[in-house]
Amino acid sequence: MEETVAQPLKLLDPRKFRDSWTTADGEPRASVHLVKLETLWFCTGTLCNLTCEHCYIESSPTNDSLVYISVGEVATYLDEIEREGLGTQTIAFTGGEPFMNPDMVPILDEVLRRGYEVMVLTNAMKPMMKVSEPLLAVHKQYGERLTMRISIDHYSKDVHEQERGKRSWDPAIQGMQWLSSHGFHLDIAGRLFSGETEEQMRAGFARLFEREGIQMDAWNRHQVVLFPEMDERVDVPEITTDCWRKLKVSPDDQMCASSRMVIKRKGADHPVVVPCTLLPYQPEFELGQTLSESFQEVPLNHPHCAKFCVLGGASCSG
Repeated sequence: MEETVAQPLKLLDPRKFRDSWTTADGEPRASVHLVKLETLWFCTGTLCNLTCEHCYIESSPTNDSLVYISVGEVATYLDEIEREGLGTQTIAFTGGEPFMNPDMVPILDEVLRRGYEVMVLTNAMKPMMKVSEPLLAVHKQYGERLTMRISIDHYSKDVHEQERGKRSWDPAIQGMQWLSSHGFHLDIAGRLFSGETEEQMRAGFARLFEREGIQMDAWNRHQVVLFPEMDERVDVPEITTDCWRKLKVSPDDQMCASSRMVIKRKGADHPVVVPCTLLPYQPEFELGQTLSESFQEVPLNHPHCAKFCVLGGASCSG
């Protein structure tokens, strides 16, 4: 039987994604207007207890290029939502590992006290368990509005640890079991990088949940969210204004039509707003210091816009 030789990845054409409003072929680049700010994300900081193999935000125990956001800074944005009547429903947190931020539990208390739905992306490992008692107190008071999204890249220990490193599996499963046993709303963020179909992945997660006694439904797309892989080096088509019609995709369905993210750069005096969770480092995507300033048209001038959102149909809020 003839062996299949893996084809080398086609690298991104350097002419692409150079101009905000025009593609390499001279076509008008697609863009997205913010329809309504349904979800406001906060990057809690890029420090993490893990160094993953393919982390899009390059979080690690040493990367503090995006610093911890404080409860007071979060409150300032919540005040603006309420003052301007923006109608935002969900406040979400990502990192790094959010529970590395010493203000994380007070932040959750502040946001939940104001009546928002909350989602936290966490690896459910030691940083979370170190604050298990105050986290449980928050859950007991506001648990119906709090969802913990656990980063489990694959349903098997070996593949998960290829990405997240040795000894990253057992603590994550134990953290997830603790959350499940205390009745937290849970979902899973997995990744389609193993070459398996979505059905195979969901079947694998179903076996995992049954084996570990975790109360989750692997076939529920809201409980197990499987994201396409992102690699800025790999070639991807640029999205033109004509692509909306050709692909039968609406700009209003893209992540930046309904969300923004707040970040704070190291050494900065104040946080800034960017279009989404995927573009925290590119200064050209900064949209100002306030939410009102961020109500701008966003050109899809990055490989992630094409691969993850338009062609992948993914959204971190979904």
